[in-house]
Amino acid sequence: MSAAWLTRRALLTLLTAWLVATIVFMALHMVPGDPAELLLSSSGAMPDPAAVAELREKLGLDQPLLTQYGRFLAGLVRGDLGTSLVDDYPVLQEIALRLPRTLELIFAGTLIAVVFGVPAGVYAAIHRGGAFDRAASWVTALLLAVPVFVVGTLLVLVFAQTLRLMPAGGFVAFSQDPAQHLKLLALPAVAIAKGLAAVLFRMTRAATLDALAHDYVRTARAKGLAPGRVLVVHVLRNAMNPVVTVLGLQMGTLLGGTVLVEYVFNWPGLSTPLLRAGEGRDYPMVVGIVLTISVLFLLINLVVELLHAAIDPRVQS
Repeated sequence: MSAAWLTRRALLTLLTAWLVATIVFMALHMVPGDPAELLLSSSGAMPDPAAVAELREKLGLDQPLLTQYGRFLAGLVRGDLGTSLVDDYPVLQEIALRLPRTLELIFAGTLIAVVFGVPAGVYAAIHRGGAFDRAASWVTALLLAVPVFVVGTLLVLVFAQTLRLMPAGGFVAFSQDPAQHLKLLALPAVAIAKGLAAVLFRMTRAATLDALAHDYVRTARAKGLAPGRVLVVHVLRNAMNPVVTVLGLQMGTLLGGTVLVEYVFNWPGLSTPLLRAGEGRDYPMVVGIVLTISVLFLLINLVVELLHAAIDPRVQS
């Protein structure tokens, strides 16, 4: 993996992050109405003009737009995302507290999806048209059709209320009670994994079938190589590039799609402050969380490109 290629990808990621920050900033200032007036009129009464002016000064809204933009970027460089207007709490500290919980949920769901979706897709491709292939294709279609909050509710109904095998929801730190923490993590992780597992199954199956049809696979078999070696070395290595791409994109999508799952299972991730900030017009908190999710999505894409280059060095050219 060449240093020049790595440098180009890193610079492109930084440029994209700057564009995302700029779009978020401009979108915030394109919202109709005065943010200070909206915040103070949440009760329905007309706010005091003096209080509106004071809040505008506190938020820096009385300054020219270019000055506000410069202060916004300078704060991002320093790691200062501002202070919550509702709780008067630093936005960065709130994100630092809750982001690991959201990431843990996403990575647990991704791990479950990979463990079940990828091997099942390979097996279905090898036994194309068989009973397992037909059954798995039908199940994945069903999983893709059912919304995640419906799956979450059914998991709570079956495993928590009916069978009483798992807790219905909540959170306990891993350092306090590891076993209870994993129990509370299991159901929301499965709810997160259901759609990703279905997508990975279909992509793995299609990519494996495509690789099996290539001449180099037939040549490897004609040379007398063991079927397992042909599958691992010649088929899976070439089939994994599109699978890794889909996995990276889906993980990025999960960053913004865990809100319903965290709500259903009362998992204290980023969804709680995001919903509260949206209801209370807490603009610094909303901007901080949106930027955090966007930057993480970019980092995941960068990791996917690095994996592509490791799997197939031709990607660098």
